[in-house]
Amino acid sequence: MLNALKTVFVLVLIAQASTCKKEELNISAPECVLQKIAAIKAEEVWNPPAKVYEYDYNGQKVYYIPARCCDIPSALYDSNCKLICNPDGGFTGKGDGKCADFVEKRKNERLVWQDERK
Repeated sequence: MLNALKTVFVLVLIAQASTCKKEELNISAPECVLQKIAAIKAEEVWNPPAKVYEYDYNGQKVYYIPARCCDIPSALYDSNCKLICNPDGGFTGKGDGKCADFVEKRKNERLVWQDERK
């Protein structure tokens, strides 16, 4: 039963995110990143508030969503929103170890979006 509720919740978030148009957000980012932002906006405000950054990393544009709290890891996505790694956060605070060089190698930081809700 719990898995069915989780599935329904995820489907609702996806449906809400897919109805959000790029013009409504007025953000320069791939459509899949805009959908992630819309999904975040459908949730309660994070503490600290959510942000999405764009970087150049290993020859590609990547999108970084910092950890939202406690033991929840951050996420680093490619421009197709394929998860590359979790650079930090989690139980150890060091992420999943798959891109331990992210902080040293990232370049050209650009804040794509931050949640202004209170």
